[in-house]
Amino acid sequence: MFIPFFLELKAAKVPVTLREFLTLMEGMDQHIADYDLEAFYFLARAALVKDERFIDRFDRVFSHCFKGVGAIGGNEGSPVDVAEIPTEWLMRLADKHLSDDEKKLIESLGGFEKLMETLKQRLAEQKERHQGGSKWIGTAGTSPFGAYGYNPEGVRIGQNESRNRRAVKVWDERAFKNLDDSVELGTRNIKVALKRLRRWVRDGADEELDLDNTIRATAEHGWLDIQTRPERRNKIKLLMFFDIGGSMDDHIKIAEELFSAAKSEFRQLEYFYFHNCIYEGVWKDNFRRRASMMPTEDVLRTYGPDYKVIFVGDAAMSPYEIMMAGGSVEHWNREPGLIWMNRVTGHFRKSAWLNPLPEAHWGYTQSVGIMRDLMAGHMYPLTLGGLEAAAKELSR
Repeated sequence: MFIPFFLELKAAKVPVTLREFLTLMEGMDQHIADYDLEAFYFLARAALVKDERFIDRFDRVFSHCFKGVGAIGGNEGSPVDVAEIPTEWLMRLADKHLSDDEKKLIESLGGFEKLMETLKQRLAEQKERHQGGSKWIGTAGTSPFGAYGYNPEGVRIGQNESRNRRAVKVWDERAFKNLDDSVELGTRNIKVALKRLRRWVRDGADEELDLDNTIRATAEHGWLDIQTRPERRNKIKLLMFFDIGGSMDDHIKIAEELFSAAKSEFRQLEYFYFHNCIYEGVWKDNFRRRASMMPTEDVLRTYGPDYKVIFVGDAAMSPYEIMMAGGSVEHWNREPGLIWMNRVTGHFRKSAWLNPLPEAHWGYTQSVGIMRDLMAGHMYPLTLGGLEAAAKELSR
């Protein structure tokens, strides 16, 4: 059972090694997860998954390899060996998943022991699939055991989700969070990716407890000698430019999530808005942009080259908006957008562009290719993998 699990993980391109597999086996030898599928899940994940990006792939393989009651015992279609379902396992699962009220309800039918004893007896006696009925393990019936039926106190087996919310135990339930570098981003996933864009230093007043030095000083002096030190702070300075309006209206949600995640992760964050391409002015308030526009030259004078710059936009526009004076759709720009883009990227040492359009669609829009060239190739899709790649580039 375990070796096929290990091989399927490798086939799914989860980077597991033999050493990690042996660590899992050592944990099983120490009885860390005896008869508890959920405990085994967390033990296996802790031992075999080194990067959060692979949790989703691990979950899919785990679900395929360990299918609850149906996977215990003999081959498909054969009766389950009841010796493989220890009473100790069943009781542990009951203690973990049942509320006090649910346990009282079970007593009305003779108690959990009676329910599990009956289940074992049915598993031993049943030789084939049953549809309907009130006794055997099957579907669409009133038996306490099975799927897609109804019983006020039953064990659900082989059903994808709850229907009547009356099962006292769900064998196949899994509710583990998906996380992969190709899934749709959310604020939580963005924060995970932004972890790469950090540079920790100790800064400020001595306010954080220094445990190691406190222990040392206390041992030396013979009394409690509290030692403190400056807190660790992320010294990365981040400047973000968000494309707003037009075709970016389709990507408001993901742009908002990125903005929210960045604000919570970086103390030194500044941001501005633009439309389609950077020109001579940017702004912070979309409702008062005409009255409160900040000259781009002032941005370059205000923020030093050590700021990391991220542009967020789909880069979908007329090529004239980048290449020509007067090409802007909103005003008469005296200089082409490409000149302002070169000024911005030339001033700051590190910059990257995050594009919410799927990367496979970039080739259909000429302006995307032009903007990518202006960014020296540092344009990345706004996915978890793309965001991590951008953060890695900015951290170099």
